[in-house]
Amino acid sequence: MGDLTTWEAIIIAIVEGLTEFLPVSSTGHMIITQNVLGVESTEFVKAFTFIIQFGAILSVVVLYWKRFFRLNHTPAPEGASSLARFLHKVVLYWKRFFRLNHTPAPEGASSLARFLHKYDFYWKLFVAFIPAAVLGLLCSDFIDAMLESVTVVAVMLIIGGVFMLFCDKIFNKGSEQTELTEKRAFWIGMFQCISMIPGVSRSMATIVGGMAQKLTRKAAAEFSFFLAVPTMFAAMVYKMFKLFRDGGMDIIVNNLPALFVGNVVAFVVALLAIKFFISFVTKYGFKAFGWYRIIVGVAILALLLTGHTLEMA
Repeated sequence: MGDLTTWEAIIIAIVEGLTEFLPVSSTGHMIITQNVLGVESTEFVKAFTFIIQFGAILSVVVLYWKRFFRLNHTPAPEGASSLARFLHKVVLYWKRFFRLNHTPAPEGASSLARFLHKYDFYWKLFVAFIPAAVLGLLCSDFIDAMLESVTVVAVMLIIGGVFMLFCDKIFNKGSEQTELTEKRAFWIGMFQCISMIPGVSRSMATIVGGMAQKLTRKAAAEFSFFLAVPTMFAAMVYKMFKLFRDGGMDIIVNNLPALFVGNVVAFVVALLAIKFFISFVTKYGFKAFGWYRIIVGVAILALLLTGHTLEMA
């Protein structure tokens, strides 16, 4: 499989799938995994770690796509044909997946206002996406430079872990009745910008941002997953563009089997991780993840202090 053996590709993909949507920093875990495996941080290995994010992204789409396939068990209209009965049972649920707003737009609203009203959820998702997209483009080189520092990752894992020990008490005013407004979506997007510091965790930043806007833990986590789709996809496309621009096409072509295996494994594992996380965090909160982050951060610092040379993916 080129720069990675089959088992190395599978293990790295498992770690990616497990940690991408949990508030534990996938970056920190990639550092430990690659160094435990003894994997050299080649150009392909660096590309592999962000290309397999596509599998993780796809897991969010598929997990919530199930709403599309939910069946309608109410009786079909009397005398309906077989096709009409099928459409009644299945197709009507496309609206639930696409989450269109079918309530009347405010009277006298412009065409643009009516459009934004109908596609309300996606508009707010776009509003939340914008801060990180702008900052990522403007500060790309600075962010890449920070990514070279393993110490920064370890320290932020610990700081974030300590914060998570108390965040349930700090942000305990979430309500099922809280509406996700444009303003709230924007502030969640601003919180996402914090995750550009390696070791913070995009998931942690956006979930805390949602809770700070008085969303419930579950609602904040679900919006974090939805926001991950455009954010991670845009980052992946941008990195792919830079790779191809610098003549990296051969790297991809020569390692297609590893990329295929990695994406499939990351997809399956991320699917299971998301389902576990939603259930766990709804019942128990974030304290366990806080302690876990502290342990991982301390472990990385201990390796550095004992002379181990750790490299970023």
